[in-house]
Amino acid sequence: MSSVQLGVIGSLALSVASSVAIVICNKALISFLGFPFATTLTSWHLMVTFCTLHIAQKLHLFEPKSIDSQTVVLFGLLNGTSIGLLNLSLGFNSIGFYQMTKLAIIPFTVLLETIFLKKKFSQSIRLSLLVLLLGVGIASVTDLNLNLLGSVLSLLAIATTCVGQILTNTIQKRLKISSTQLLYESAPYQSAVLFATGPFVDQLLTNQSVFTHAYTLPVVGFIVLSCLIAVSVNFSTFLVIGTTSPVTYQVLGHLKTCLVLSFGYTLLHDPFTYRNIVGILIAIFGMALYSYFSVGESKKKSIEDSLPVSQMGDKEVEPLLVKDVNDTKKANGVHLATKDSLA
Repeated sequence: MSSVQLGVIGSLALSVASSVAIVICNKALISFLGFPFATTLTSWHLMVTFCTLHIAQKLHLFEPKSIDSQTVVLFGLLNGTSIGLLNLSLGFNSIGFYQMTKLAIIPFTVLLETIFLKKKFSQSIRLSLLVLLLGVGIASVTDLNLNLLGSVLSLLAIATTCVGQILTNTIQKRLKISSTQLLYESAPYQSAVLFATGPFVDQLLTNQSVFTHAYTLPVVGFIVLSCLIAVSVNFSTFLVIGTTSPVTYQVLGHLKTCLVLSFGYTLLHDPFTYRNIVGILIAIFGMALYSYFSVGESKKKSIEDSLPVSQMGDKEVEPLLVKDVNDTKKANGVHLATKDSLA
């Protein structure tokens, strides 16, 4: 197994472990200690993440890389806004409709990448995603009460989340920067958006003020623990999207959903039915299919990329010929317009 594959597996494992850990911590903080201010808490997560990375940078654990201000500001604002919209969507919709909102992120991401990035998804990949979504839907979706404001907020949350995750992948590859460098540059702007809007969003959702809450020692302790775990969550999120794809990250997210449901049943004794069990099993089967087909297609692509031009079919040769023509035009002083995605 190559070092690249080990790195991908490590990033996936870190993402799952840290995400499940923070769910457990936040469950205790919100449900048992009565601290319901999720948006404000997220802004603190991002602040601590930036401070931690800043210390790591000062210790020369990684080298920061300058990104043009327009790109990093827009990227940070977009990601911060998507988190706020997801929280608002949960506040103005039923749990069932909120789960449908999260499920819709995968097909919407596939649609955007197909239209704007010209990325092709095989029939096998699409089938495995369909099985996955079916399983998660059966396991987690309960009721579907609709309202206009909640529906609009959900659509905006889906759009900003998908675009933000696609940009995370695109920016890292285009600018050849690591997940750590991108997170270090964008975290202050994400944090600023949520820090400014979080208290108002939370008061709108909970009818309570974060400023007048009783901060007992257990509450403060769990807030600190949540922030420390969040450093790993934020880092692994950028790492997974950068080394795989936004769709793979969403698939991983649904694996976390299944694990959290299982955890709630086994340790917290949450209500659990045979429907939940069947849904989780179907979802896990869909994830296995997705992993199997993704690995197979990656190996096939690697083999095709390593073949000499003479051994490739017409489809593989054609882009090389087009590239040669473009290069010739550029050499003659003709500047071709290129379609860049948002940065």
